[in-house]
Order: sequence, then structure tokens, then C-alpha cells
Amino acid sequence: MDEEYDVIVLGTGLKECILSGLLSVDGLKVLHMDRNDYYGGESTSLNLTQLWKKFRESEKPPEHLGSSKDYNVDMMPKFIMANGALVRVLIHTDVTKYLYFKAVDGSFVFNKGKVHKVPATDMEALKSPLMGIFEKRRARKFFIYVQDYSETDPKTHDGMDLTRVTMKELIAKYGLDDNTVDFIGHALALQRDDRYLSEPALETVKRIKLYSESLARFGGGSPYIYPLYGLGELPQAFARLSAVYGGTYMLCKPECKVEFNDEGKVCGVTSEGETAKCRKVVCDPSYMPNKIRKVGKVARAIAIMSHPIPNTNDSHSVQIILPQKQLGRQSDMYVFCCSYTHNVAPKGKFIAFVSTEAETDQPQNELKPGIDLLGPVDEIFYDMYDRYEPVNEPALDNCFISASYDATTHFESTVVDVLKMYTQITGKVLDLNVDLSGASAAEE
Repeated sequence: MDEEYDVIVLGTGLKECILSGLLSVDGLKVLHMDRNDYYGGESTSLNLTQLWKKFRESEKPPEHLGSSKDYNVDMMPKFIMANGALVRVLIHTDVTKYLYFKAVDGSFVFNKGKVHKVPATDMEALKSPLMGIFEKRRARKFFIYVQDYSETDPKTHDGMDLTRVTMKELIAKYGLDDNTVDFIGHALALQRDDRYLSEPALETVKRIKLYSESLARFGGGSPYIYPLYGLGELPQAFARLSAVYGGTYMLCKPECKVEFNDEGKVCGVTSEGETAKCRKVVCDPSYMPNKIRKVGKVARAIAIMSHPIPNTNDSHSVQIILPQKQLGRQSDMYVFCCSYTHNVAPKGKFIAFVSTEAETDQPQNELKPGIDLLGPVDEIFYDMYDRYEPVNEPALDNCFISASYDATTHFESTVVDVLKMYTQITGKVLDLNVDLSGASAAEE
């Protein structure tokens, strides 16, 4: 271990593994260590026995749930947008050869007490029960504007500069009501609260376009894909990639202590009495408790069920977004469901998650609107975890710390953090102009 590296990465969470893979591909010498004896850190995947150990301590899982090894329960379940940044990173690094994806069946939104399919195109808007007949026409015009919009072609801008016009102003031009705005902003553009309404419209329009292009990609009922056997496959795939490019992995390394020189810059990491020298350290918040601050907490429930979520057209994999306004909350709630069709549970079993940014200390009460959508459950676990973000100045200490995972059930915010860190570490912007057909395994 007493060698010198360009970068030492601490923790094998998804963000750290993606960065380790990207930096190895760039030709940097990378050492990757984790205090645990498994990959994934906070974003690991557990079998049934491990799940019981984590939440029920001494109890054994009941027999009727089936074999423990047939379960791959992701602790940070997030669907992947078919044309989104993560897929581009997977193709850019050629990690797709280690993974198999399957399209996700359904994308739904909670509105006025009911679950509805999210309409994403002008044609779907006309059929959607979410809107009355006149609102449908207005929504259709808005969707056509978004579908035709091209940043580089002023003819498609309808006289509006979306870098200046706010989302609120754009919506006013089409006369859309609050109800429609709610599902467009939260279920299509995947905004997490309503701040976006007073920000320039361009970012939200791009997000809506990404959703509808991703939806068209596999012609399924949702814009999302998910790996067979769950997300636990991703960190391991990036670990393989890093190894191919000469990266070194070490699990079970206790007390990884980051060492600093007299100028306060990182100079190495010590574990078990040996020090590996390095210029930069990348890690999750748990490795640098004195350089982070708590910014919130996530409440979540994990349920094992024997049926799909009701009112989702029998979808075996599905996301439901419950916009904050529908619940009288400050932030959205998310429902995620996956099943044996993605090989994350034995035949006939479904795994559902309900998560939200916690506003109280009572996850059971707080998550009730999402849990009520699930129908009968075989088992349910409740959990809360703190969310941290870095407060250090990476330019001064060469420590690059990821933020904790948020409550969302899709990957968009996670990838933004990874790409921002990549640019801070390397001074480069990752080129994501790739041939998207490289992820064709994502079909059946």
C-alpha cells in the first residue's frame, strides 16, 4: 500500500465508484478503499437476511417470504432516465457491457387523491383524465411548443428568451392551471419543490424534453430503465472498469485516516499503520465528518408485498410522484416499486419504497400518503437518515466530498453532483455527446 497515487477514493458508494471509473479511464492512478467488506456504502443492495439484520437485529426473516438470496433490496433505489446523464456516463465509459437493463413499466403522479399515468406528449395530454377538455387543448399547445423547442433555432422560440423568461411567465402564456403546472413541474421536469417557477424556464423545458425523449426511446410506459438484479450491480461494474484501467480496490480497510501537510492540503491516507500517498482524496461524507454539515434528513419506508401497487395498470416496476402541493408539504414524496421481473425479489414478490425529505421526526405518520397507495404489505420497515453536504473548499485542501443521497427515486440529482465533482477534480467538463444506441441492452 505504501505507494503514491494521483487520487485515493474512500467509500464504494455509487457516486464514488462512478468517479473512480471516470478518473481511471482518464489515465489517473487510483486507489479505492472502503471500511466495509461489501461494495456500495450507503447505496448498497441487501439480501433478506441482511435486511433483517439492519432493521430487526436479531429476528430471522419469515419462511413465507422465500429464499434470502433471491432478494436484492437497494438501499437507495433510483430509476435511470433512458436518455439521461447517467446512461451517457455508462456509455462513455463502456460500463454498459457489464450490465443488463430493463425498461420500467410505469410513471405515475398523485393528483387530487388519485394515481394517474403521467402524460408526456401532446397526444397523451388529450387522453389524460388529469385535465378537463379546454385545459387539455392548452396543455397540448404547451407540449407541442416544448417538443419543437430547439435552443439553437430561434424560429422555435416564439419570441421568448428562455434564459430570461421565468417558468411562471411561460406557463402564463399558455394559460395552464395550477393542477397542470403541478404534474408538469414535478412528474415530468422532476423538480423537487416550486422554486423553479421563479427561475429561467430553459432548464425546466430541457427537463421536460428529456422526459419525453426518454419515454420515446423504448416505447414503454415510462422514461426509466433499471438494471436487472438492482443498482448493486452498478458500483461493481465501475469497480471492474477501474481495475481494467489499472485502479486498485481494497475492501475491509478500517479507520481510513486522511493525512494533511503543513499547508492543509491532503497528502495521503493511513489504514492499519500503512500510508498511501496521494494528491487528491474523493470520499463520501462519512470519511470526513469535520468537513461536512447536516442539511436535512430523509424519511423512508421499505415494504415487501405480494402484488403490484393498485391503480398502476398492474405495473411490475413503477414510480409515483406525490407533488408537495397535493399533500400540503414543503417537498415531494416518492414511491418506487420493483419486483421479480427485474430479479430483485423471488417470483410473485414486489419491493416498494416510499421516501421524502423529512419534515418531522415521525416517519410513519409523515409517509402515510405514500404508504396508503401500496395496498396490503407483507412486511414494512421504517428508517430515517441524515443528509450531509461538504463545507470545505476543494481548491484549498484537495478533498472532494460527495453530498448524501436525497429522497428522489430517480438519478438526475445524483449525476449532477458526480459531474460537478468530476469537473472540480480534473478541471474538465465530461463530454456526454455519445451514441445513445450503446445502451441497447436496456430493451428486453
